[in-house]
Formats: sequence, structure tokens, C-alpha cells
Amino acid sequence: MTDIKVNSLWALLGFPIGLVSLLFYLYSRWRKEEVRDKVVLITGASSGLGEACAEVFYDSGCKLILTGRQVTKLMDLKDRLLKKKKPGCHNPAIISIDLENLPSIPGKVNQAIAAFGQVDILINNAGMSYRGEAIQTKIDVDMKLMNVNFFGHVEITKAIVPHMIQKNGGHIVTISSIQGRIAIPFRSAYAASKHALQAYFDSLRAELHQHNINVCVVSPHYINTNLSLNAITGDGSPYGKMDQTTANGLKPEFVAKQILDCVVHRTSELTIAPLFVRMAIGLRALAPWIYFRLMERRAEKERKNK
Repeated sequence: MTDIKVNSLWALLGFPIGLVSLLFYLYSRWRKEEVRDKVVLITGASSGLGEACAEVFYDSGCKLILTGRQVTKLMDLKDRLLKKKKPGCHNPAIISIDLENLPSIPGKVNQAIAAFGQVDILINNAGMSYRGEAIQTKIDVDMKLMNVNFFGHVEITKAIVPHMIQKNGGHIVTISSIQGRIAIPFRSAYAASKHALQAYFDSLRAELHQHNINVCVVSPHYINTNLSLNAITGDGSPYGKMDQTTANGLKPEFVAKQILDCVVHRTSELTIAPLFVRMAIGLRALAPWIYFRLMERRAEKERKNK
């Protein structure tokens, strides 16, 4: 008799929970249909997270504008996407963009807009990492990181936003980093560029709200890409190593799906990181002196391990 009562109770509880889950699933599917046929411009699409974003948004029926410096890799990605032969999918456009060449960016953006007549979703993804001591880092390296990770994306955004305002809508997704929220030793130039990115797009979000343009800043933990391999050191030479934290990082495909969800649900900010990292962000805000002491110890430990 007791078992019957327990089963009946679970049935009563299970029905509304199941119904809510079903409704949420149907709602999410419906919202994802809204991105179909939208024009998505992705910077740094030739590899890593940018490549994964291209796959995810293409599978969702979007029109892609793939940008980057390595046109051959972009062509390979385009061929791979077209081989899927998904019904309703579109032929991606390819535009070569060098984020360090700031004067060239407005013209490149005009080419991108001409491909499909508009850009509905901008994904500021391209970036460069760095390893080195701040006082031993050449100012040219600091400037290079700021150009690639910050000024280049600001310039692209400024070129695209007026078109979004004209049609009263759009999405801007900017890929920052946990190091845009908290700084760690031997990443000064990288952390500075990501902090700048975070602050700029936080301001822009408020300014563009009246135009129905959503701005989302995504701050992921380490992602399993070639970012550390392609990093530069304080003198500008290649770092050329796969850090263990990067090798054990998040799957790019997982992060790309989270980015799609950001667009679908018009999310303003997303932090993709383990609990201890989120706690570190909170610690930096609530008890900064403790965080600073932890970073001092980390710096000492890394010096000993060199």
C-alpha cells in the first residue's frame, strides 16, 4: 500500500516536471528556428572555436561569412560544410581580414555585407594569446595583442553596427576570456586586451539596447585549441607549446553550442568555467587582498617551475 502511495506521488510530481521540460524543449526548438537564414559573420573562422561556431551555425541553417587570414583553411572549411549537403543550407562566403591592419577593416566589412546584403549576427572570435613577464615584454607585443584582441574587433563592430541600426536589430557576440574577468601572472598583455574587450562591450550593450541589438560577452575557461601553440612571448617570438590547461580544456564544439544558445536566448553575458573559477571571480570582487596573495604565490610557483 505504501509503495502505491509513493508511486502515485512520483506520478503527480513527474507529470508537471515532464510537461515543463517538454514545453522548454519545444520553446528552445522554436527559438532556434529564428536563426535560420540569418547572416553570421565569424572572425577567426579558420580553426579552433571559430571553426566550431561555423559548424554549429551552418547546421542551424545560417548564411555564413567566414573571415580570417588563412584563406586556404577557410576554403577547406567551406568545402567541408558544403559536403554535408544539408537541405536549406547556404553557400558560405569567404573574406580575408587581418585584424592588425585596422585601416583595411571598413572596406573588408563592406565586402562582407555585400555577400548577402546584411549581417545579422557578428561573432568577434579571433584572438591571440601571450606568455611572458610584463617588464620584459616589448611594447610592440603589447600593442599587437591590443590590436588583434581589441581594436580589430572594435573596428569591425563599428563598421557593422550602423547597418544593424538601419534594420533595427542584430546580435553581437564577443569572445572574451576568464582572463577578461580576472588577471593571472605572466599573461599581462593578453589579460589587458580581454579586460578592455569586456569593458567596451559592456558599455556598448547599454547604448545599443534602444536599437534592439543584443550584445553578449562570452568568457570561457581554457578551450582545447591551438591558442597556446600560436601564442607569442615577450620578445614577439612564438611560444610554440601546448599548455596542459589548454590540452585539458573545454571542447570547442561545446562552447560553440553555448554561443548559439546565447544568440537564441538573447543572453547578455556568459561565463563557461568550473565552479572554482567562478569562485575566484567572486573572490576578486569581494576580497581582492586574498586574491592578490594567491596570485603572488602562483607567480612564485611558476618562476620555480621554469
